[in-house]
Amino acid sequence: MIRVERVRRIKGVETREIEYYLTSLSLKQATAFDLLKWIRAHWAIENQLHHVRDVTFDEDHCRVRKGNSSQVLAALRNVAVHLLSGVDALSTRAATHRFQVCPEEAIELLKSTQLEL
Repeated sequence: MIRVERVRRIKGVETREIEYYLTSLSLKQATAFDLLKWIRAHWAIENQLHHVRDVTFDEDHCRVRKGNSSQVLAALRNVAVHLLSGVDALSTRAATHRFQVCPEEAIELLKSTQLEL
């Protein structure tokens, strides 16, 4: 069993969160350092990709459910995240806002992107 305690301070307010993990690995198979590294890697993915998809694209509130449409929209969001990662902006949200205001820049980005088949 692993116990991870997180302390966050946002705008002067401190919060504490405790999480417990179970593993069947022995100490020879994985040290505490290894386990912490794996936990952090999981949350890095969650915070980088899923946060952008959930917050910027509001994916959790999407009501599309019919056929393959939800998978198609997820693939399109992944393409958008990839394209926006190369845009010089403070954040993905700032880049999407810029393209909403100046759609011709978004079109130029799509034109300049090379598709590899």
